[in-house]
Amino acid sequence: MKNSRLTTFIFAALVAGILFGWAAPGWAAKMQPLADVFLKMVKMIIAPLIFATLVVGIAGHGDVKNLGKIGLKTIVYFEIATTLALIIGLVMANVLKPGEGFNIDLSTISMSAVNNMEQIKVDHSFSHMLLDLVPSSIFKALAEGSLLQIVVFAIFFSLAICAVGQKARPVLDFMQSTCDIMFKFTEYVMYFAPMGVFGAISATIGQNGIGILTSYAKLIGVTYLSLIIFVVLILIIVCKIIKIPFRGLLRAIKEPSLLAFSTASSEAALPKAMEAMERFGVPKNIVSFVMPTGYTFNLDGSTLYLTLTTLFCAQVVGIDLSFEQQLLIMLTLMLTSKGVAGVPRVSLVVLTGTLHTFGLPVEGVAILLGIDQILDMGRTTVNLVGNCVATTVVARWEDEFDYGKMNKFIESLDGKKRKKSLVQKKNVLAEKTVPPGNF
Repeated sequence: MKNSRLTTFIFAALVAGILFGWAAPGWAAKMQPLADVFLKMVKMIIAPLIFATLVVGIAGHGDVKNLGKIGLKTIVYFEIATTLALIIGLVMANVLKPGEGFNIDLSTISMSAVNNMEQIKVDHSFSHMLLDLVPSSIFKALAEGSLLQIVVFAIFFSLAICAVGQKARPVLDFMQSTCDIMFKFTEYVMYFAPMGVFGAISATIGQNGIGILTSYAKLIGVTYLSLIIFVVLILIIVCKIIKIPFRGLLRAIKEPSLLAFSTASSEAALPKAMEAMERFGVPKNIVSFVMPTGYTFNLDGSTLYLTLTTLFCAQVVGIDLSFEQQLLIMLTLMLTSKGVAGVPRVSLVVLTGTLHTFGLPVEGVAILLGIDQILDMGRTTVNLVGNCVATTVVARWEDEFDYGKMNKFIESLDGKKRKKSLVQKKNVLAEKTVPPGNF
């Protein structure tokens, strides 16, 4: 199945899922297993794919001296990007005030799910984050999909291969073969993407109903507007600075972006996004290092969402936070929003902990639960696009970005578009030249 056809099928599944969820909500609510099966299939390929690509990227090039520089530049960019996302979230919450005038009876909202979230304790200390980087067992890390631990093990494994030299060549060849196999494996798994997209979106609409979009219209609108502003003011400007066509980048990652949006899962889009960025001109070693690391340290959409919804929760109950309090909340979220990617409903867990820390009521989280999937679709897509931009920034910073490869990839996309247009024109001309009565 070609990428263009797969994208068409995914989009068709998205539309079909929305219509099915609206027309038959009872049946649609039972479609979630389709999405869960697809997401489990994606999870089973991510760990070996990242491990193999990172080892081949580092050991295959043999240039291990730049690894520390790449890591430092990656973290610096991540910190700048997420800080800007936090600031935009705060500004939008103060200007548009999505929580003011929110008409809902808090006494009717179930707090059981929120109470369970309050029981989840996440250690944000530096020592814990440092310890969490190193796997006690690589097999355990692979089984649990702990991306950062896999990255750390792969780096040391690659360094050892380089140190051993020619004797390790069979291992490197094996990893190259594994890498090729996993990309082909990914292609097979993506055949099931339309099924997963249909299950995810139909279950979301079926469980919540189309009416939820009007009830929460202001909050949904402010959230998506804030995400768009971040993309326009930060990501597009960053691409202009490094002379990367943002529209070309979006076209390159169209398929993984659609997957991220429709399934609200970063993992679903990761394999295809890595493949797309390599074809776009980013070296394999940078893609395989920056992308997995970014899913812990560079969640632009999620960090923006956290500041926005923290103030939303305060506004719902009429609490007016001072500038100093908001600044302290932002500084806290700069730390707490990182390193917890493996926790289910991670954004809401972090939000609950933040509200509890600052003595703010957690009822707002119960309000957000009803539309979290809809909001998650937007923030997950921005997380993905932000990490793809990050790979180009680091590659450009290292002067390793291949503009020639990028231009060829964009030209190939233009060629497919022109070819499709010519076929459509030929079909129209053929219909016009059919003699009357000959059908």
